[in-house]
Amino acid sequence: MVMKWIRRVACVAASAAVLGLGGCASYVTTQVTAFQDWHASDADKTYVFQRTAMQQNSLEQQTYEQLVDQELSTYGFRHTDLAKAHFTISLQYGSRDQTVIVQQPDFYDPWGPWGGPWRPWGPYWAPPPPPIYTSQAYSVFSHQLSIFIADKATGKEVYRVSSAAQVDDPSLLHAMPYLVRGALANFPLQNGTVRSVRIPVDPNGAPGALTNERSVQSAPPAAPAGASGVSVQ
Repeated sequence: MVMKWIRRVACVAASAAVLGLGGCASYVTTQVTAFQDWHASDADKTYVFQRTAMQQNSLEQQTYEQLVDQELSTYGFRHTDLAKAHFTISLQYGSRDQTVIVQQPDFYDPWGPWGGPWRPWGPYWAPPPPPIYTSQAYSVFSHQLSIFIADKATGKEVYRVSSAAQVDDPSLLHAMPYLVRGALANFPLQNGTVRSVRIPVDPNGAPGALTNERSVQSAPPAAPAGASGVSVQ
């Protein structure tokens, strides 16, 4: 099922600001925050997933782990058994819904604020009446993913990244590929990085190559290329 993204008439500015959409483009913007104390070498990049009691037999959990595994493999990580793993990786995720109120004009005039030559409110020199606005409510769903990487031997947390997106699709499953892609782009990020990652939606509804992102701190120069097409502004 192709993920449904908000496209309101004329891309209402308030909706676009909330959803990270601009110019009616088909992309998803994820808000990413990362903390790290990362010193691993390429030889250390073996891991095993660590699950909570509720996640042990969850098919949903397995599905999300596969997405994370695919992204991490682009940075040289290898999923292995517990005895051989250098790291443990755990996931937390969830969704919540909220209502966004947008002020919209009741009447749209293609001639602009001064109207056309045959406008209904008087001769061409007469000013137009003030616009009438109404409040329109839209449902917005906020999906979140957090990824925690810890040293298996010591239990010390060495990397933590959170990714969130607001869309009008209630399905966390549909949002998860974008959350994973946004969270792990340019791994490892500098400690305390806060940034927005914009991910295009391809014709099949899957994440496309990253084309643009804005960050408070850029990724370190030595970070693997991984997700191609990323540019930092």
